[in-house]
Amino acid sequence: MLICIPDVLAKQQVAHFRDVMSQSPWEDGRATAGVQSSQVKNNLQLPQDSAAARDLGDMVLDALAASPLFVSAALPHRIFPPLFNRYGVGQSFGLHVDNAIRGVPRTPLRIRTDLSVTLFLSDPEEYEGGELVIEDHFGAQEIKLPAGHLVLYPSTSLHLVREVTQGERVASFFWLQSMIRDNMVRSLLFDLDQTIQSLTARLGAGDEACVRLTGVYHNLIRTWAEA
Repeated sequence: MLICIPDVLAKQQVAHFRDVMSQSPWEDGRATAGVQSSQVKNNLQLPQDSAAARDLGDMVLDALAASPLFVSAALPHRIFPPLFNRYGVGQSFGLHVDNAIRGVPRTPLRIRTDLSVTLFLSDPEEYEGGELVIEDHFGAQEIKLPAGHLVLYPSTSLHLVREVTQGERVASFFWLQSMIRDNMVRSLLFDLDQTIQSLTARLGAGDEACVRLTGVYHNLIRTWAEA
């Protein structure tokens, strides 16, 4: 399942992120790349242990928790601390797949990367190129969203970031372990949840059919969730 989620960050929040990032030092993006990825990765990122990355990352996590659509689609169990990258002219990230397991810095925790997330912090008109290209069963999907919007997609997908030919592409990126490991099951639960929300808006929260469907949804979560 690939889903784009709008307005995770407001324009004022994006402006704050960009201001903080413009005043922060950057390092080679290969610092957090695996063996294969490091051979095709050419960008910069905020050092993940920097105060700027930690503070902005906390703001991203707060925004995700406040997004019902994100929670419904991801059913997150653990979220890797958000990272931040920058692509200038001539920079790109070639075809790769994300590491299956990520250790959370300064903790003993390990996260299975079920879903990958890119939160765009540059508007499309700010740069040329730089599309996120994700391969799935329906072919290659090109993603280039407004600032403050994000894309959520399976970490099993091969993907790349095309070369930036003009301007600068800035984003946050990270991974999460879902309570629901199976992508197909997660997709079905998302469709069911969105249908329940639509029916509830039309019929009211007290409608008996809506209540029963909500019970079915939560019982399916109990059946499949890892918590």
